[in-house]
Amino acid sequence: MAKDGSKPVILWFRNDLRLDDNQALNAAHLSGRPVIPLFIREAETGAAPLGAAQAWWLHHSLEALDGSLLKRGGRLLLASGQALEVLCTIIRDSGAEAVFWNRRYDPPGIAVDIRIKHELEKQAIDARSFGGQLLHEPSRLMTGSGAPYRVYTPFWRALEKTGEPKPPLDAPSKLRLASKLPASESLASWKLLPTKPDWARDFVDLWTPGEEGAQERLGSFVEEALDGYKENRDYPAKQATSMLSPHLALGEISPARIWDATRGLSRRVPASDIVHFRKEIAWREFSYHLLFHFPRLASANWNDRFDGFEWRDDGEGFEAWRRGMTGYPIVDAGMRQLWRHGWMHNRVRMIAASFLIKDLMIDWRRGEAWFRDTLVDADPANNAASWQWVAGSGADASPFFRIFNPVLQGEKFDPAGDYVRAHVPELRGLAAKYIHRPFEAPKSVLDEAGIILGQTYPEPIVDHARARDRALAAYKATRDAA
Repeated sequence: MAKDGSKPVILWFRNDLRLDDNQALNAAHLSGRPVIPLFIREAETGAAPLGAAQAWWLHHSLEALDGSLLKRGGRLLLASGQALEVLCTIIRDSGAEAVFWNRRYDPPGIAVDIRIKHELEKQAIDARSFGGQLLHEPSRLMTGSGAPYRVYTPFWRALEKTGEPKPPLDAPSKLRLASKLPASESLASWKLLPTKPDWARDFVDLWTPGEEGAQERLGSFVEEALDGYKENRDYPAKQATSMLSPHLALGEISPARIWDATRGLSRRVPASDIVHFRKEIAWREFSYHLLFHFPRLASANWNDRFDGFEWRDDGEGFEAWRRGMTGYPIVDAGMRQLWRHGWMHNRVRMIAASFLIKDLMIDWRRGEAWFRDTLVDADPANNAASWQWVAGSGADASPFFRIFNPVLQGEKFDPAGDYVRAHVPELRGLAAKYIHRPFEAPKSVLDEAGIILGQTYPEPIVDHARARDRALAAYKATRDAA
């Protein structure tokens, strides 16, 4: 039966809150039908709930998307509930005969989408899904034996062999948006923003959620920081990373658009910097590859040999880590940056994660959950894969016996102490010699800086050398028992 070209198509937005390089949007546009843009605040799908920091971001991202649609003569329809029930209600109320969306790759989301597509097709609704959220399809990029990739480097080589990604699609200059929409819920009624207290008040100093903010961030990074990226990215006091991760997490920009921005730059940017940055994009791809093939990535050891590892139940240690009060300045600076801006520099994430897992011997899953709640770039694949990488339990992981020394890491990557001073104000008066080891500073130096260890700044909650020995002994016991 031929479809009526006057009947609307529902464009179901999820973690793809953009008009640029949006395959589902492009298909809806080319259909010639009136488009109903829809975002559903889905009831529990089995996926981890949205963290509080990312809920703040979502509020502003939806505002931005609605504003972009308003410029084109439409609005974003908001609805809450089970996705299938919401879609069926809107189909009934609008007469829509098609629903288009971009695929998601977390297993709970995939299961929901499969069921929805099946049910809509039973009702003779044209239900189509599209790619574009990743550079690869995890179900298709496999090893020669037909198995998923388990090691990053072979995955990267395989991704390279697929060739350059297709050029991204520009946003349509005009959209035929439906003039009449079913009743929409108000964004304010979703209460995504914190109020009392407003712990996100400083987020706006750093972030501009939305597609326009993503494009601006990409442009400034390519112009100002891509040259020298390979070396500079490890130094948290430098503005040397792209900071595109929160925009990617909610799909305000596509990986293909980011990749495309690095083309044709070899005359002014060293190839090594471009490749290294592209490999960071590919690490996200690898993380989703792992999540697609190992749905329990955030809750179970990828390497089950770690199932027997004896974690410590250390509530006080976890609280000190969470609050940035461990007595190790680089760790504390990272944890306070996380609370203040909903983000942490990647090098410091590894240091902070290593400290929780190996110095305190607290289960990596507790750290993963805290990051998921406090990061504006919380990502079900990247977050879980990276925590397991540090723990040694993940795919292609850093060995457990590689234990970061938080003092040496601080001195290497924040040699002047600028990063620590920016986030641990009580240490601002210390010279670089002692900024990462205040517990070794003479009393006269501490007095001059106005520091009283144990009062104005904590003494170390563990001795790193002893904690390292304890962690290695626990790891050896686990390995011997396997």
